[in-house]
This record gives sequence, C-alpha cells and structure tokens, in this order.
Amino acid sequence: MLVRILKVLFIFLLFLYHSSVFSKSSENNNFNQRYLSNYFSALVSYENGANELAIKYFNSTKSILRDYPSYFDKYVESLVLNNKVREAINQIKFFKSKNNIVNFQKTFLLTIDALKSSNFNKASDHLSDMKSILIPNSYEQIIYDILKSYNQLFLERKISKVKNYGNLNKILLAFQYCYLSDDRANNYFSELLNSEGLDYSRYLFFYISNLISKNEYDSAKIVSLNIEPITSTLLILQSKYWIDQSKFDNFSKIFSCKSETDVLAEMFFLISNLYSSQEDYDMSNFYLNISNYLNPKFKFNLSLAAENYYLMNMDTKAKEALRKFNDKDGIYYWYRIKKEFNILKETEGKEKSLTFLNSKIKNLKLKSPKIYFDLGNIYKGFKEYNKSIENYNFALEGIGKDSDSYADILYRRGGSHERLKDYKKADKDLLLSLELSPDQPYVLNYLAYSWLERKIKITQSMEMLLKAYKQKQTDPYIIDSVGWAYYLTEDYVSAEKYLKNALLIMPEDPVVNDHYGDVLWRLNMKLQATYYWNAALSSEEAEEKLKKDINKKLLFGLKNL
Repeated sequence: MLVRILKVLFIFLLFLYHSSVFSKSSENNNFNQRYLSNYFSALVSYENGANELAIKYFNSTKSILRDYPSYFDKYVESLVLNNKVREAINQIKFFKSKNNIVNFQKTFLLTIDALKSSNFNKASDHLSDMKSILIPNSYEQIIYDILKSYNQLFLERKISKVKNYGNLNKILLAFQYCYLSDDRANNYFSELLNSEGLDYSRYLFFYISNLISKNEYDSAKIVSLNIEPITSTLLILQSKYWIDQSKFDNFSKIFSCKSETDVLAEMFFLISNLYSSQEDYDMSNFYLNISNYLNPKFKFNLSLAAENYYLMNMDTKAKEALRKFNDKDGIYYWYRIKKEFNILKETEGKEKSLTFLNSKIKNLKLKSPKIYFDLGNIYKGFKEYNKSIENYNFALEGIGKDSDSYADILYRRGGSHERLKDYKKADKDLLLSLELSPDQPYVLNYLAYSWLERKIKITQSMEMLLKAYKQKQTDPYIIDSVGWAYYLTEDYVSAEKYLKNALLIMPEDPVVNDHYGDVLWRLNMKLQATYYWNAALSSEEAEEKLKKDINKKLLFGLKNL
C-alpha cells in the first residue's frame, strides 16, 4: 500500500509540475486548478482498484484528458475494469481526433469494436497499427497473433495458422475448424483433452457442444458418461447435468462456434486465465470483461471474476459477480452459495456462516454427489462429524466404485468415524479406501497414526508410515507420524530427528510441539521438554484433551502417563 501511495504522490507532483508549465506556455489553456483535487482523487482511486470512484473523478476532469494521454489510458482502463467496455470504446473514438497518440490498449479496443461490428476490413487497419506498436514476444504479441488469425478467418473463411505457441495453436485450430463446421475440430479438442500436464478439461464442454450442434446426441451422452462427478470443473459438471436432463438446447444458448464474437470471447477468457494464474488480477479482469462484452451469454465465465475479486480481498465486488448466478444455474448456484459461505466465515465467523449455509441448502433444488461431497467436507471442518458422514453417504450413493473419488470419500468418511471414536467403522472405511487405491500416502498416514494413538499394530503402522514418507518426504504431518512411531518403539534418537524436522516446517502446531517435548523428556532434556509443552499449551489450536494431558506432564513429567 505504501508503494502505491508513493507512486500516486510522484505522479501527482509530476502532473502538478507539467500542469504549471502547460498553463504558462499554452495559448489554449484547458487546465483549471480546481480540477487538480479531482484528478488526484481519480489517481488514488485507480491505484486502489476503486474503478467506479475513479471514473467519477475522471469524468469531472474530461476537458484535460486529451492533453495527458497516460491519464486518459487509466480512465479507459477503469471503464473496462468496471465492465463499461462500450463506453471505453466511445471515449477513445471521441478523443481520437484530439489526441493522436496511439498505444496498444486503444488500438486493441478499436479492433474489438470493429470485430464485434463485423467490420473485418476496418479491423485489418487497426491490426496494422497494433503491429507497429506492440512489444515483441509478449502477451501483446500473442493477442495480436490471435486477432489477426481470426480476422483472416472471418474475411477469407480459411484456416490461418499462428506462431508455434504449443497447445495454444491446437486451441486456435479447434475453434477455427469448428467455425468452418470442419470435422477436424473435434480431433483437436480430443488432443487437448488427452494432453499431459496442464488441465484442458474445459474443452470437453466445446467438444460436447460441437457434437450437439450436429445433432449427435447419443455421442454426447456417451462422452458425458466419463465425466468425473466430484472432481470435474464447474463447467463440465454443468454440462453433465444438462445432458442428464436432456437440456441439449442450453449449450447453444451460451455458445456457438458459428458466432465470430463467441469464439473470440473464448480466446480472451483464455488470456484472462493466463493473467489470473500469474496473480495479475486486474489484467485478468480487464480481458474477462472484454470476453463478457463479446459474449455476455456465457455468464458462467464470471466465476473467474468472483475468484479474482475474492483473492484481491474485494468481497463486495466478489458478491456482485456471484449474484449473476441464481437457482436455475445448477452447480453454479451451489458455487455461489459456497463462496458466499466462505466470505461470511472469514468476515463474520463460523456460527453465522453455518447458519447461512443451513438456510440455503434447505431450498437447494439440485442435489448432486459434488454438493454432498462439499457439504461433508464443510461439516467435518466444523467438527459436526455425524452430518459429515450423512453427506458422504449421499455422495457415495451417487457415484460408482469405479469413480476416482470413491476411495477419497471413504477416506474422508473414515476420518469422521475416527473422530467420533467409532474405530470399527473408521478402520473399515480406511482399509477399503486403500484396497481401491493402494499406497495412498495420506490414507496410509491417517490409518497408521490412528493405530499408533490406540497403541495397536505398531510394527504394521511403522511399515505403512515409511511407505507414506517415501512418497511425501516434505509433508510435516507424515514426518510427525513417523517420528511418533519411532517414539512408541522407544527409538528416541530416530524419533527426535523426525520430530525436529516436522517442527521446523510447522513450528506452531500444538501436536508436533507436544510430541517433540515428549521425546526430549525421554532423552533426559527435561527443561527443553517443558518449553515445547508450554508452546503446545499456549496454542489456540490445541484441543482440550491435549491441554489436560500437557498440564499433567508439566506437573509430573511422563512418569504417570
């Protein structure tokens, strides 16, 4: 924040200096000192991301915007960030004759305007201007190449390839072939879906949409059978819901490969995602609003805006984006409820957020394994283990044992049974989870640690923990479990080594501090042991049973325990 304030002050002083010089030397003096306060307020608002307020102050100083191009650029950017793309374009056109300075942002917006109006020859002119001013080998270069490729496609109705941008080329080609109703589109969508590394599952939506546009409903149904009902993205879960309900028309209501603006919008959604992944949320929202301007029907994309605002701690703006989703929007309405719940939990506390959640789920029309799974996790986090088990049960009923998520839900349900001390059911779930998905490190760790706590199957627990540790050597919880297993086998030297490493990673964790205190006591380092026990005792995360046990240790040591 200090850096932003200093930056604004520097700009302000620079502006004041140039304004003074300008007012003395210009015959056509447009500067008025009364504008200074408003302009400074505009800059502060812009730097703080308060785009609505920035626009208000910028508007009050319009008569000098043409004389200060860099400030005009901020005005235009504020308009776009406030989802006023049409107004931003109109302002550029209005000031263009008075301000001949050309930059990438202005030229980009004029190109978007021409493309949206299907004036592809005009777009070509703007692209020529853009090429002369863009920064080579940057996102500007990529955006230019994308726009040029699509503009040529729309003009000549033939494929126009771009530079070697890896899978971005496949994405471009997929949509270009889709636009031309060429069967090769689905070949490229299929290649993306089978790519290793990055997640390209989003393009399953467009693959299915393309099948439906050709009335290949049976093929779309077959493809949807492979959609994972828990871990798939929101858009893919929404697609499965529509297909299960035979609502095939819903796909074309939000996207069509035949629409120039729809395919362009998808490209800018991709650019928006790239910026968001680099934590440049302002630029992400800038291109997301361009995408929304080109195709406002695809409102599900606004979930990215909600995420960006949430990560920027702009809760009011996040809620504004979330309100775009209503109870007719299936899984996206659940996404809205869950995100509003998270915001409320952080701002108002657990009690109010849980009351809000319970009131919302009573009238929730859509019931899906994903929703039950999320509710199970939420209730487990609130230590309402019976409710979490109930929802995990519903989630399991909605998926098959061949689902990748089945073993994971058993693991989570087993953890809830264990917290209720129903060890028989807990062990059954955890062992079945391992049977379905062997050698899962966190399941191995949870079950083995549970046995250690009950002081049963110590040798088997040690074997399981070492297997988990081999896979996750930097996980502090697994390191702690291995150290505790060595402690219970009275190998205190090895125990101290592992527990010390766990403590270095999680210095404030009460359980790790308690364990480390125990092993130090056994190594006859009693003064040091009391230090770590006290650290565990003072932790806000320490449970009551742990506190009682530590108080006994501080009084009597480990003699009577």
